[in-house]
Amino acid sequence: MQYTTKQINRLKRLQGQLNGILKMMEEDKDCKDVVTQLSASRSGIEKLIGVIVSENLAECVKENVKNNEDTDELVKEAVNLLIKSR
Repeated sequence: MQYTTKQINRLKRLQGQLNGILKMMEEDKDCKDVVTQLSASRSGIEKLIGVIVSENLAECVKENVKNNEDTDELVKEAVNLLIKSR
């Protein structure tokens, strides 16, 4: 799978957010603020996982349909990846 610029940029934003959280912790910022930012980061990571899995699934399904192959196993694998990521 090739990752899009949009996906890479999303991960870079998350990296920046995590660096910001680390700085907050080093500066002994309020725990509520740190936890809020950690929760936002987790949400961003979960969304990115969903995007990557769904786009990969779409690519694989198109390829299987093109080759007259079954897609059931691909869907099961994608669902398992999403469950595993939780």
